Amino acid sequence: MTARLGFAARCWVITLVTGCTVPARLDAQGAVRGQLRVIETATGSSAILTDAVIYLEADGERASAPTSATAKASVGMRRREFVPRVQTIGIGGAVAFPNQDPYSHNVFSNSALGAFDLGLYRTGKNRAATFPKAGVYAIYCNIHARMVSYVVAVPTPYVSRAQSSGTFTVSGVPAGTWRLHVWHERAPEHVETIRVPAAGLSDIVVALDGRGYVPKPHTNKFGQPYATSRADRY
Repeated sequence: MTARLGFAARCWVITLVTGCTVPARLDAQGAVRGQLRVIETATGSSAILTDAVIYLEADGERASAPTSATAKASVGMRRREFVPRVQTIGIGGAVAFPNQDPYSHNVFSNSALGAFDLGLYRTGKNRAATFPKAGVYAIYCNIHARMVSYVVAVPTPYVSRAQSSGTFTVSGVPAGTWRLHVWHERAPEHVETIRVPAAGLSDIVVALDGRGYVPKPHTNKFGQPYATSRADRY
């Protein structure tokens, strides 16, 4: 009976932290390390691997409130660009979009996961949006057609970004069975089940197929093409 109560207590703690419903040991945490590459055609620019998002989701995991480390994030607007181009946030967390340009911006998303429109605001102003569901939100500016960003909302604190070399590390992962998610805008998301031992895992290799990637223009917040006479002029 004592052993059963101890196991239940450990599972209860894991559930609070990550929504995990599979056996895991808080005293057995290791790092998950791997190597990412994007398979591409010979033409065009190479993928920026630092834009890749890697996260671990436990089997049967329920969406949980974001931790203090994943509840808030920021994407600035500088020189008619979103910086960074890709950002992560916990489910229900808020991302601020400060305007650091000398002209106005109108941040919006028409994502089915949770559309929003922050309206037009000037330099020095800051507005934020919340991200209620897990998934990838494409973010645009209604004034400047070339401004594109992605916010990836994740249901877990075990999230990381790839280095420029493609290596990645997710630290402090409890031993157990996890679903590994690897996302990059140029390829379909990669999902696989992995078993993480107490000592961690370091032999993961992921190759994303980006050969079908074709950049496409997007519409404005009204679903209409941007006016070429004024696009990106202010």
